[in-house]
Amino acid sequence: MKKQRLIILPHDVSMVTGKSIRASQRLLKDIHFALGKLPHQPVSVREFADYMGLKAEEVERVIG
Repeated sequence: MKKQRLIILPHDVSMVTGKSIRASQRLLKDIHFALGKLPHQPVSVREFADYMGLKAEEVERVIG
């Protein structure tokens, strides 16, 4: 069974959206704020997918 990552990083967001790393960082920061997360809490792949209106399985497939 292949390991799946739980947390999404700016590089992953860049691969999914085609945005630059800096724009991906800003997007993750916006998602973080919208979800009301504390500074030490990361954004999960599923939360990112839900926010972007994508299927989590598709995002996981793209980020490998």
